[in-house]
Amino acid sequence: MRRVRLTQTMIQKAVPKSARYTFYDETPGLMLRVEPSGNKIYYIDFKKNGKRSSKKLGSAEILTVAQAREAAKSFLARVALGEDVVKKRTGPALGEYLEEHYFPWVQANRKTGAATAGMIKRSFGHLWNAQVKDISIVEIEKWRVEAIKTHKAASINRELTAFRAALNWGFKRGLYDAHPLARLERLQERDSQPKVRFLAPDERERLMAALEGSEEYLRKMVVISLNTGIRRGALFSLLWSDVDLDKRILTLRGEDAKNGRINYVPLNDTAYNAFKEWRSASKGELVFPSPKTGKRMTDCQRVWASLMRASDIKNFRWHDMRHDVAT
Repeated sequence: MRRVRLTQTMIQKAVPKSARYTFYDETPGLMLRVEPSGNKIYYIDFKKNGKRSSKKLGSAEILTVAQAREAAKSFLARVALGEDVVKKRTGPALGEYLEEHYFPWVQANRKTGAATAGMIKRSFGHLWNAQVKDISIVEIEKWRVEAIKTHKAASINRELTAFRAALNWGFKRGLYDAHPLARLERLQERDSQPKVRFLAPDERERLMAALEGSEEYLRKMVVISLNTGIRRGALFSLLWSDVDLDKRILTLRGEDAKNGRINYVPLNDTAYNAFKEWRSASKGELVFPSPKTGKRMTDCQRVWASLMRASDIKNFRWHDMRHDVAT
């Protein structure tokens, strides 16, 4: 076992591999594990009554190397003084369970896994050190009372659905004996009824006029969205191999569809001409690559907000173009 002097630069440059690997610091017992998920966690390796064990100290995102060394020395001092540091546990702490088990799985198996992990961290980070079995419905109700002051019921339900799914995953795999939130009820979503918005004739005229002064890629994206009703994410992922100009059919691949199924969209004259004109100007396989990176676009909020200001249109989202098509 080779020991090294851990540094912040070394830790930042450590990249995840297919299997966990470990750095052993020059401080006795201190080690850093790099998980396949990318998590980097400090542990202290020690012996108690002749038996070797390890104790989690914390994430490298929170603890500096110096703090981890101090924590390791303090812990080993407690062991040397005879303190019972090996306490019986009836289940994992929430943060430990999520970081080591659920997050790696959900990011590998769900298209929105990274976003789900981020949302759970933001909303339930205050429970990170609690054991899963100790998380109570009453505690979650207190969180909802505060959350409802600034968030809609639909948003709160969405976050809790993701959290409950994460706990259910571990329960089904026997990581703990009971699902603490199995009986938690959803909030009624009276404040979250969808509002259907579509363009009035004068708004459509102003939008078309404002588009004349916009970048060509944005003009084509808006025209195609207004005439096909495809979702923004599907538009960002669209490949030229998905566009059949001969048959005038657009193929929406299952991995980019909300329902996971392949869909086919016929092209009217306006959408067909927009694709045909853009084909001669577009390079690469992506139909609408990011103008900055050339890779898949991830967002267009700034240009959309600018377009709405230029056309003097209020409360009209990109998604509302789907409603406009339906009219």
